[in-house]
Amino acid sequence: MPASTESPDDSIALLIDADNAPAAKIEFIITELATHGVVNVRRAYGNWTKRGLTGWTKVLHEYAIEPVQLFDMVKGKNGTDMRLLIDAMDMLYTKEVQTFALVSSDCDFTPLCTRLRADGKQVIGFGGQNTPAPFINACTRFLYLDDEAESSEQKKARKASGNQLKGNTKLMNTLRSAIDAAADDDGWASLGPVGAYISNQGPFDHRTYGFSKLSDLFRAIDAFEMEKLQNGNQTIFRVRRK
Repeated sequence: MPASTESPDDSIALLIDADNAPAAKIEFIITELATHGVVNVRRAYGNWTKRGLTGWTKVLHEYAIEPVQLFDMVKGKNGTDMRLLIDAMDMLYTKEVQTFALVSSDCDFTPLCTRLRADGKQVIGFGGQNTPAPFINACTRFLYLDDEAESSEQKKARKASGNQLKGNTKLMNTLRSAIDAAADDDGWASLGPVGAYISNQGPFDHRTYGFSKLSDLFRAIDAFEMEKLQNGNQTIFRVRRK
């Protein structure tokens, strides 16, 4: 499985479904994307005459986000989803965009994610805990905006225990297969290639389990061994041998 082609110099298109995204999380979104590349395109879609979007109108200029106006065609329907999709497809063919960031909890964007990834693009999703699984799974990575709102004390309180992690069959299979894929003849694997392999499998974020680093997640599970190399700059892991 090839490693991710994402780099800190990638051009990113940030497309926001303002009807289904909290304006209060924009700083977290921009900060997160800055670790992946440069956010050259920033657009938010909605009917800006509505009071419900007041929170977004207050941050548009501060974060250089272009508002795209969609008036309601019938009550409750303004064509936001369709316009966002059309713009994304235009960018796919006309701009050098490597990463698309979609901010929404609407599963209607699932086919768009699938199409973008079929062309080799990275898709980073941002949404709430209520986001349907098909949309989450279609993204390269997905970050929960509700988690970001928690205090450090709340995050610590919800950190999964080692036994809870070991009881998560899907998680354990993902971690084991990543180590197996990146391991040397003695079963040891460096964290970098392991993390890249996990990312290639689907949307995964160690913070979902309450850990700030992937290495901390591995350390919490006694099914894995950890060892620091002599230079102290690299940590390697392997599945614990019986």
